[in-house]
Amino acid sequence: MTDTRTDTDLIIAGGGLAGATLALALARVVPELRVTVVETFPLSPDALPEDYQPSYDARSTALAWGSRLIFDSLGLWEVLAEHATPIHHIHVSDRGRFGATRLHARDHGQAALGYVADNRWMGLSLMRALLDTPVSWQAPAEVTGMTPMPGGVCVEIRKGDEHYSLTGQCLVVADGGRSGLREQLGFVTRTEDYGQNALIANVSTSDAHGFTAFERFTEAGPMALLPHGSPVTAENQSALVWTLTDSALEQVLALSDDQRCQALQERFGWRLGRFTRIGECHHYPLKLTTVDEAVRPGVALVGNAAHALHPVAGQGFNLALRGLMTLVEQFRRAVDEGMPLGHLSILGEYQRLHRQDWQQTVQFSDSLIRVFGQSLPPLAAARDAGLVGLDLVPGAKRWFARKAMGTGGRKPFVPRADCSKEPARNDQ
Repeated sequence: MTDTRTDTDLIIAGGGLAGATLALALARVVPELRVTVVETFPLSPDALPEDYQPSYDARSTALAWGSRLIFDSLGLWEVLAEHATPIHHIHVSDRGRFGATRLHARDHGQAALGYVADNRWMGLSLMRALLDTPVSWQAPAEVTGMTPMPGGVCVEIRKGDEHYSLTGQCLVVADGGRSGLREQLGFVTRTEDYGQNALIANVSTSDAHGFTAFERFTEAGPMALLPHGSPVTAENQSALVWTLTDSALEQVLALSDDQRCQALQERFGWRLGRFTRIGECHHYPLKLTTVDEAVRPGVALVGNAAHALHPVAGQGFNLALRGLMTLVEQFRRAVDEGMPLGHLSILGEYQRLHRQDWQQTVQFSDSLIRVFGQSLPPLAAARDAGLVGLDLVPGAKRWFARKAMGTGGRKPFVPRADCSKEPARNDQ
């Protein structure tokens, strides 16, 4: 039996970056809604650290320029910028070949092409912002099931030894790419295994990066180095995404830190001078995961629960963020038109509008990996010609820049875009 005191309008399963951003956007754009976030970790706006000390080993996320506009519209960018490093230049190259493409923010009239933001700082900033909203939290707790009901859903929740139900108009699944709830609810995923792993770490170099992001394609797989770090170390610290086969990953993990720096030097080259330090290494297998139908009456998938991409192109969270704002746009329409949030016409329109974006983004990211992952001489020569042409042809370069900046598709819904203020650090 459902306790009416726990009834809510929208239930978000997952309070990570995607779930917390969705909750904040709803509080800003559709404040009439009662929103409840269910999170498995003991996270809540009620218990936050008072200060923040950046760690060398902090994980980070690449934010496109379009994502900065969205966070600006939510009133969060000025805070996020305190621990976000701007990307002024992007350098794309093919190891051992002459082809290369270079993008510069100034050529596109922007302060930056994108940013590299500290994940923990993003989470803390979101939680602090949620303190001033009526969003409620169930944490640590877990959504264990869902039953459709007239006009909405009945969601089963486990919190410690307690089991109870919560009714709402709609359930949004935002619990990540390894979502157990997604499978439990019967959503069918399609997965393509790249046969590779991503090794993630922060590295230091003898030469300053000059706020340049490097996308380096090698015969052993792609790698990316993104400018990242505290205000003191920012110009000599980068976030590494290193693609490795299973056997190569085992070899790298068996090395000492100095040996890993040497192996990285051999793969990347000397564009940033000598690699002087590598931090704590994390790794995970790379797969392209998509869901053909990400909605059904009363339920919607968002973020990595709906699509998980190869990280080297830095498109994953940016695609997710655009999808979140598309869903918020439809929830705003539902309230204005007096329709249930979980009505299929509302959720179906979210899927229709977001589908073209994710299809194009998946195709863009996947094609980069597959084309640049081939070592056959004819294909390598064709890649060289393509990179040179991309660097020389203004129209092609603008298209590539729009993709990189996250502004190449449907314009994302932003309720109050105000970019008159520049971010606090390193944008000049």
